[in-house]
Amino acid sequence: MQRPYNFSAGPAAMPAEVLEQAAAEMLNWPDANGRLSGMGVMEMSHRGKEFLSIYEAAEADLRELLAVPANFKILFMQGGGLAENAIVPLNLSRLRATSGNGAADFVVTGTWSEKSLKEAGKYCSAHLAATGKADGFTAIPPAASWELRDEASYVHICSNETINGIEFQSLPDLKALGSKAELVIDFSSHVASRPVDWSRVGLAFGGAQKNLGPAGLTLVVVREDLLGHAQSVCPSAFDYKTVADNGSMYNTPPTYSIYMAGLVFKWLKRQGENGLTGIAAMEARNIAKAELLYETIDASGFYINGVARNARSRMNVPFFLRNESLNDAFLTGAKEAGLLQLKGHKSVGGMRASIYNAIPLEGVQALVAYMREFERTHG
Repeated sequence: MQRPYNFSAGPAAMPAEVLEQAAAEMLNWPDANGRLSGMGVMEMSHRGKEFLSIYEAAEADLRELLAVPANFKILFMQGGGLAENAIVPLNLSRLRATSGNGAADFVVTGTWSEKSLKEAGKYCSAHLAATGKADGFTAIPPAASWELRDEASYVHICSNETINGIEFQSLPDLKALGSKAELVIDFSSHVASRPVDWSRVGLAFGGAQKNLGPAGLTLVVVREDLLGHAQSVCPSAFDYKTVADNGSMYNTPPTYSIYMAGLVFKWLKRQGENGLTGIAAMEARNIAKAELLYETIDASGFYINGVARNARSRMNVPFFLRNESLNDAFLTGAKEAGLLQLKGHKSVGGMRASIYNAIPLEGVQALVAYMREFERTHG
């Protein structure tokens, strides 16, 4: 029997075979050679050889998948993207400061980068370099228009905005803009859906609960030379150098979430698409899914997506019914058709289909078929 397709923005759908493997291993985890440990992963010491083997495999698989250079540290932390809005300035805002707590610039393209700007202002001089708010967050301000400060230690962007459906199709080149600041990206909602140009990035962070695994795990990828600059008030557990020096084991990490993410990484490595593997295969699949859904919306007089075509997210597709009195009927019918969690974020309304890696093309095809039938019967 086909499971319903879960279009939740996060916590989000996970690959069925990952869930099945976790269920099979719940009471008695086997190592790579099939030897039973006598424990479930949630029961393991984070410093025991069993969990350390899980952790080391997860880190190695993720480094391979995302092609993370050797001079970057991969940190497994807690607190989600929201906590990183404080942790990043506590660690990086003084990179170029001669006094005080330093400065950071923010490009606001939606709800999450707006929150990042506000939070960082508690810890450093946080400057709005550009915003798309006047246009309802439907486009990305051209990089040439960004007002970047010489004193800024880093420039923060949210490279995919889940609520507004905005995605940077390529990362900005700050050097080409004449900036010496580091680029910080919140890639929570599209990590592992496309390659990352690490030559342009100083630090990337993201909550795992969209493309990597269950809630509870936060991923930070940071270049080594950016470690060791934390403000004196930064809590030890949030100091990237302390976390890195202790192999993400300074405090007890979210062990089960790391285990689940590790299973997802192995699932990603097994993916293939037209001769492509891993992240390249996922990107090709994600392009096909997004194109099908956007083409259906654009060809319709019944549905609307107002995001500029060169900024449309592949992961989060918000759309509206022209006749919003039909919203409840649309959602009721979708649930009956096995299409779940399509209601838009409460701050913007409408509908939203989050089509992360775990949503197969067949799921988008089922959604499109339902949308066309709903339009036919209610248009």
